[in-house]
Amino acid sequence: MSEPRGSRLARVVYRIDAALGFGACAILFAMMSLTFVDVVRRYSFNKSIAGSFEITELLMATLIFAGLPLVSRREEHVTVDLIDHFTSPALQRVHRLVIEFLSGAILLGLGYLMWGKASQVASYGDTTTILTIQLAPFVYGMSVFLIVAGIVHLIKVFMPRALAVPPREPAPDPGRKP
Repeated sequence: MSEPRGSRLARVVYRIDAALGFGACAILFAMMSLTFVDVVRRYSFNKSIAGSFEITELLMATLIFAGLPLVSRREEHVTVDLIDHFTSPALQRVHRLVIEFLSGAILLGLGYLMWGKASQVASYGDTTTILTIQLAPFVYGMSVFLIVAGIVHLIKVFMPRALAVPPREPAPDPGRKP
């Protein structure tokens, strides 16, 4: 995927997308590698990696929250379209805008609350049990990703073309004969 030539905002969005995508890939690879090495050590040498469960938990939380802005921009959420078949295209657009606005507002609210929780975690000095890794940076990161995802939804309400994703071709049906 090459960088777009459009507006400055499109280039910034592309770079953020690429960074989040690369980060997600790196986190998945780290989790896979850690699990592989941990299993090999456990079954071959009867010695597990100390704190591997804690590291996996932190990586999983980071992966999930870092993926929110990507999923939001690419519209890859799980959706149920029970009423779409019964409504007009105009009403569908209004429905979509309302959902995008509510999603953005809720994510921003959650990000604000999570930031407060991160401050509380930082003031307590909370750490993981075995490796004593500080939890506050991870909770602050979750808050930032929630806020970014909320902003993505609001941009889609007020500036929909700024984050437009080109439509994908549907995957071929393996059961269908050409």
